[in-house]
Amino acid sequence: MLRRIGWFVSLNQRLLAAKRSQNVEQPGTPARPIQKQLNAAHEIAIYIHRFHNLDLFEEGWYKIKITMRWEDGEDSYPGIPARVVQYEAPEVGANSSSRVWMIDDTDHSFSTPPFQITYARQDVFLSIMISFYVSFRGYEEKTSAVILKFELVHSPTPEFRTGLLDSCGSVHEYRIPPKALLGSHSYCPVYFDSFHAVLVDTSVHITLLKPSYRTTRQKFNYSSASQTSEDTYDEDYVRSNTVVLIKSMMAAHDFLLEDLRRISKGINQDIDLNGITLKQDIVEGKLSPQSSMKPKVEAEKADNDTSRLNEESIQHFSWDDMLNSFQSMGSQLLNIWNAFLSFHRENKTKILEFLFNSWANDRKTECSIWMVYSKVEMPHQYMNNDVEGTSRFYGLLRRSLSTRRLSDDPVQTSIMRAELHRQGIAQMRINSRSLQDMFMFGDPSQVPIVIVERLANITRSVSVNSYLTPLDVENGSTTCELSQSNLSQNEDVLRVVVFGHHLDLRLVRNQWVIIDPKVKFLMSEANEDNTSGDIREMGSRLAKEVDKYLKKKIIKASRSGRLKDIHLSFVGHSMGNLIIRTALTESIMEPYTRYLYTYVSMSGPHLGYMYSSNPIFNSGLWLLKKMTDMQCMHQLTFSDDNDLENTFIYNLSKKMTLINFRNVILLASPQDGYVPYHSARIESCPGASLDSSKQGKVFLQMLNNCLDQLRTHSDHRVVMRFDINFDTSSYGRNLNSFLGRAAHIDFLERDIFIKFIMWSFPEIFS
Repeated sequence: MLRRIGWFVSLNQRLLAAKRSQNVEQPGTPARPIQKQLNAAHEIAIYIHRFHNLDLFEEGWYKIKITMRWEDGEDSYPGIPARVVQYEAPEVGANSSSRVWMIDDTDHSFSTPPFQITYARQDVFLSIMISFYVSFRGYEEKTSAVILKFELVHSPTPEFRTGLLDSCGSVHEYRIPPKALLGSHSYCPVYFDSFHAVLVDTSVHITLLKPSYRTTRQKFNYSSASQTSEDTYDEDYVRSNTVVLIKSMMAAHDFLLEDLRRISKGINQDIDLNGITLKQDIVEGKLSPQSSMKPKVEAEKADNDTSRLNEESIQHFSWDDMLNSFQSMGSQLLNIWNAFLSFHRENKTKILEFLFNSWANDRKTECSIWMVYSKVEMPHQYMNNDVEGTSRFYGLLRRSLSTRRLSDDPVQTSIMRAELHRQGIAQMRINSRSLQDMFMFGDPSQVPIVIVERLANITRSVSVNSYLTPLDVENGSTTCELSQSNLSQNEDVLRVVVFGHHLDLRLVRNQWVIIDPKVKFLMSEANEDNTSGDIREMGSRLAKEVDKYLKKKIIKASRSGRLKDIHLSFVGHSMGNLIIRTALTESIMEPYTRYLYTYVSMSGPHLGYMYSSNPIFNSGLWLLKKMTDMQCMHQLTFSDDNDLENTFIYNLSKKMTLINFRNVILLASPQDGYVPYHSARIESCPGASLDSSKQGKVFLQMLNNCLDQLRTHSDHRVVMRFDINFDTSSYGRNLNSFLGRAAHIDFLERDIFIKFIMWSFPEIFS
């Protein structure tokens, strides 16, 4: 039997040899330079470190499935799983039957071993490296990007059973741009949708290598070939492709060495690069692959001297020179890559921390694409105290406003400003080696535009312009500078964040815990079943709930004897902000006011519904008050008392509820029709400025009371406004978008804008 197999193998070899000789010797047959064509492959190594369950709604078995595809749609699954490494032992007590990873040859996918999720806050350390090979496509005129896809797979069964895990329909994709395919090392956090709130810590490492396997033969396009000299065209085409390949490998060599030196310096750990040959000497053929590396100074000088290694100089190489350069470069790239993998294995924790810090800095730059920064001067007062000054102010104000265009309306100005910025984003071209999060870069035009305003103090001015045009935009400013504070990041500080509702603000909570994993959360339930009564009563219930929670946490933290400080933060949405401010006026909260740290107000009606510009919503409020006995609606619309100066919101403005917070963040949306834009931002509006009646006077007094609390008296205090301009094209034509409710609810159902804010200003949330 073995003889027959050997005979058939020998026969096939002889037939193939005869066919080759026939193709070469047959007269009239064009030369086949494709036999000289060289191939390479991108190796994409994905380290899956930790699966951190933030808020999964279902228990059961989960796993992560990874696939790749070309962005242009050709060859749907270009990535071929090459090798799998379990670089740390599985957790003790793990079900051995479930510790099996899987490679599916039908879609070239890799799936992690299934793991069981039981509790809300749970870590599963997977510690797996999966490496994919992607064929080099540098022969194309325009190299396509690769889409890296992570998919969450789940089975609700309490016991693991093979074949019962199905896709949740939740994915997170990253775009690997062409330049990154030549070399990249990046932290790559994987999130899923709001119903599958998890964080998967992964890092992605990419290089270009000479493959040890036979890649798919590239298809040539002969349609534009010369009819008179097909042989010459083929030869020139293959030579040009070979030059592109060698240049790409040279660039990959540079990227890999540069990144290794950067990582080595970043973690303060030397990496052994002995035996690595310089790219300059490889291409010129001066050194063999076994030569030693030159001294560091000489090596860096040679690496920077790439002017002679251009396409024109390589074009003059013979086929043998090109082949030698390709083999030498490929061998050296493989040596450097293996050195990095060994270096990573020995320093994986430090490298992950370094890549995370680099990612955090890069993410601030990415967020700035959708953020517009400016500085706003806060007027000392919006109304003079004396009658004569008030009359003079109103007279000048009316004359000035009469000459202003409709576009000067604050709501329309914000929308137009965001739309202009959105149009600029639609024309942007990003050419970098950074992996692109498809949640943002999938369709950049649908990502919310965030207008950031840092409030700064000014002295009181008699000039009317100081009241009407408070913006002072710094020319060329692309960042909003924050005062650096000596924030304690150790366990001596008890950090507690109180949320106004236990479910509504879960997306903000999930992002906050990523910024500060040791923070404690109170998701309030005190007013869950009673949100239509008196706001005073709701505030009292919240204060008691917070006091009870803090006492328990303080006692527990004090047992260590190292508790030195407390950071108490609050997050509220809509009417919840008034409940929070009311709770802070309770005597039971007085001992904690000196610990107030960050206050995040999301579309909060701090000035009530006075001068609301949504007539349909106003009609609904009027009807609601007539048909029901909702005390909070009367308080919001100042109908809870005949005297405006005795109303609830006016008296709340006189209480010092905001003055003790170190950071005050006001989020508003010009598309929100439920809460007046000026009320959420705590600023004046055209209607109030033109109103000389008692209502206008009461409104401006109420506004000044709040501004007095926001006025900063310390270089370390931060007061900022954020305008969130959602993409309304995704709303469609429905009642929610018509009433303005869609944007109001988007604060709860979308988290990309809060990611922008937290990633750009992490000091405020830690």
